[in-house]
Amino acid sequence: MGESTQETRVVLITGPSGAGRSSAIKVLEDIGFETIDNIPLSLIPKLLEGSDPLDQPLALGIDVRNRDFSVEGLLHLRQTLGKQTQNVDLLYLDCSVEVLMRRYSETRRRHPMARDESPNDGILREKQLLEDLRSRADILIDTSELTVHDLRAEIEGGFGAVTGQGMALSVHSFSYKRGLPQGLDMVFDCRFLRNPHWQPELRQGTGLDPEVGAYITEDARFAPFADKVEDLITMLLPACIEEGKSHFSIGFGCTGGQHRSVFLAESISAALARQGWRVSIRHRELERRSAAPIRVSADDLSGRKAG
Repeated sequence: MGESTQETRVVLITGPSGAGRSSAIKVLEDIGFETIDNIPLSLIPKLLEGSDPLDQPLALGIDVRNRDFSVEGLLHLRQTLGKQTQNVDLLYLDCSVEVLMRRYSETRRRHPMARDESPNDGILREKQLLEDLRSRADILIDTSELTVHDLRAEIEGGFGAVTGQGMALSVHSFSYKRGLPQGLDMVFDCRFLRNPHWQPELRQGTGLDPEVGAYITEDARFAPFADKVEDLITMLLPACIEEGKSHFSIGFGCTGGQHRSVFLAESISAALARQGWRVSIRHRELERRSAAPIRVSADDLSGRKAG
């Protein structure tokens, strides 16, 4: 075997059919990955052999359609590639049986593991087959409640840094009423802060409005809380990089996901961006109000002030 490159990033993408693997591969291609879908497992190690390093990170789509697919074979492949390059991630895209059934019903496609049976038989059979892969994945994204835009944001936030901008940070605001967003590494509860919802003149506003932010910062607990959160995050991020993480997701939650969590997410993101971190923001509940993704980049944050 020729000399291997220690700089090549490899992402192995798998999961049940219909969970979004093809969409994820397209996003990775858009952000600078070289992508190959449905390549035989036995051919993959040859891609990293030789003295000439790949000039792009590599994303490989692997599922039950692969000619020589097996769970044991894919896990062995990950171990083999780990000896060629230290940067190997197994990305598992999961989805609930109910949603997969609906997707197959809408597209009228045959399931690859049940060509002469109902899609439900194939879905259940495949989910059981892949159970060990799911439990051993490096990155797990459940697409059951994600739109195509949501999935793109998850992939961009998680892997955008791989193409040359350091570890990516994604900061989310959300409502506890609707549960935690998928894939958060760290969560902070903002419900102890004074709530603008109880002020009639602020109720229809959001944490993006200056008057709402001013009201929240008047709470004597806000400044020490924000300072400690920023200190904690900045202390942990270098350790996450040393561990080999390419992305880190932080969530701020409040009761309705409109005021306090939004303002904290904006404030902390701006502080991290000023330190040079690549940050993107998602405001889940505000996106549902506007019916369009509200995504903010580090460039947008550079001119903001952290309340």
